[in-house]
Amino acid sequence: MTLENDIRMERLDKTKEAAAQTNEELDWPNLKRFQKENEEVMKSDNDKIVFMGDSITEGWAVSNPAFFKKNNFINRGIGGQTTPQMLIRFKQDAIHLNPKMVIINGGTNDIAENNGPSTPEMIIDNITSMAEICSKNKITVALSTITPVYSYSWNKEVIDVPGKISQVNSSLKKYSNQNNIPFIDYYSAMVDGQKGLLSAYGSDGVHPTKEGYKVMVDVLKNTIPGIE
Repeated sequence: MTLENDIRMERLDKTKEAAAQTNEELDWPNLKRFQKENEEVMKSDNDKIVFMGDSITEGWAVSNPAFFKKNNFINRGIGGQTTPQMLIRFKQDAIHLNPKMVIINGGTNDIAENNGPSTPEMIIDNITSMAEICSKNKITVALSTITPVYSYSWNKEVIDVPGKISQVNSSLKKYSNQNNIPFIDYYSAMVDGQKGLLSAYGSDGVHPTKEGYKVMVDVLKNTIPGIE
């Protein structure tokens, strides 16, 4: 009887372990990533700006934590994410934090096909949907350009990367102008002659270095009033 019970318990443990692993894999948008941090942020009434994005956003706070701290910026970037993942977690990780502004930067991983093929139109729809959620909740939103990339080292099969980035950026700029939304143009300050990232601003052609983030800080300060 004891042996049978032990076998039953062992099987139950394995079932629980498999279920936990499956649930983690099913958390495609990574909703768990900031759950605890969000609970703490929601307790604060301080004016805050949420940065929604991917590894470029995530890496910015790592590169320059003092800039984020003194401006009361909340970083909600997750490396490798595409805009549909960002859209799914947008209310939880941005809107529910009751910020005075949300700054959105995304799309490069969509173009890199991190989660399969994606068109510029799909990226634009996802980003503008996030902007419309902000407007619906009376939260100021700012859109920003995808930073320059000539090619992705992890997916060389993606063709005409600069053309796709330019199409998204142009459409987002047009949308921002039509809706009186601040538009942050990192791209123009960081692009080289081949429409890739200037080598001085990125070591892998995609992710900014400290020098690259310094340029982004300057662009941001020149676009959004009140940033120190």
